[in-house]
This record gives sequence, C-alpha cells and structure tokens, in this order.
Amino acid sequence: MTLLLSLLALILAYMVSIPVGTYSALHPGTVSDRIITFALFVLYSLPSFWVAIMLIRGLCGVGWLDLFPMRGLTSPGSEEWSLPAQGLDVLHHLVLPVFCLAYVSFATLSRYQRSGMMETVRQDYIRTARAKGLKEKAVIFHHALRNSLIPILTLLGLQIPYLIGGSVIVERVFAIEGMGLETFEAIRGRDYNWILAVSFLTALLTLFGILLSDILYAIVDPRITYERRKN
Repeated sequence: MTLLLSLLALILAYMVSIPVGTYSALHPGTVSDRIITFALFVLYSLPSFWVAIMLIRGLCGVGWLDLFPMRGLTSPGSEEWSLPAQGLDVLHHLVLPVFCLAYVSFATLSRYQRSGMMETVRQDYIRTARAKGLKEKAVIFHHALRNSLIPILTLLGLQIPYLIGGSVIVERVFAIEGMGLETFEAIRGRDYNWILAVSFLTALLTLFGILLSDILYAIVDPRITYERRKN
C-alpha cells in the first residue's frame, strides 16, 4: 500500500508541477506568477503531519465539512459491494493521503519546471522557430516543453525516498496499514531488521528511479542517445 501511495503521489506531483511551472514561466513577473510563487512557497513550508491534521479537522466530519473518510482505506461493509464500487471507495479514501504526500513535491518540482522553461525559451532554436512563423502554442508545446522537462526528470529518483519517508507520518495520521505505518511501529519497537529491509528497498527504488530518469532523457530530448561503447 505504501508503494501505491507513493506512486500516486509521484504521478500527481508531476501532473500538477508541469503545467503550473510552465504557465508561471510563460508569464514571469505577472500577478498570477507572484500568486503561484507565494502559494508554492507556503505549501513547501508546511509540515505534512500538520496539513494532514488540518484536512482531517476540516474535511472529515470533525470540524466543518464531511467530504472524506478519516481512517483506513475501506468503508465498513464495503466487502459486500460490487468491484467498481469498492475501487471508488478506495480512491475516495486515498484522496487526502495522496495529497499530503504530493504537495511538497509539486511545490518543489514546479519551481524547477519554471526555471527549466524560462531557460529553454531563451535558446536560439526557439527564436528560430518563432522567426519561421510558427504559432506560439506550437513553439511551446512542440519545441520548448520537452527540453524543459530535463531538470524535473533529474529529480525523479530523489522523489522516491522522500515519498516513502513521508508515508511513515501520513499512514500514521490516517491509520493506513502499510509499510510506512509498520516502519513507524518498528522505530518505536527498535526492530532493526525491518528498518534495514525498508532502507534497502528504498535504495533499490531510488536506483530504479534514476535509471528511469536516464531513459526518459532520451525520450524527451532526441539529441540524447545511448550507444554501446566499442572496444
């Protein structure tokens, strides 16, 4: 379950950061850019456990609204529901935990995407594309966007240990039975074998993320190729 939470949080972080960072880079110095920058810095400064508690207080029937479940991943009696209803129930339970894991990541990645896009649109080939008479949308989405993704793809491998580490707190707050909650209990009980296993798995996933980012380099930038070295 921890890996599912981390994967969904990673996908959400990139889905939000790419359009937000791109929009901010194309409108530098405007009111909207300043609002986005301020909001992202505020999100980055908020600890995940505090945000999780505030969301529970505000959206889980404790304080103001009752929109999301407070604990676990399934509702009582959901095992008797149809399969699509069970899937929607799990997704409903995942909304707040995934957001609590993802918001710091997309706050960070959005700034890198903004910097990467602003650097890309200053390149000579972008000026050449505009000089040829291409529409601005074609210049941005077909020429600039792919190359501007390289900085945030570099961070892909580094996001994995952060998300797994963050799941320790998030799963504890939302009472989700996963690797994060078990790790929290292992730390309290000084279960060194479990902690060592989690550290090994996190390192393995980090290496996989770095390998995946290298592969994605060649996809987003045709100039990057990987050839077998000849002796």
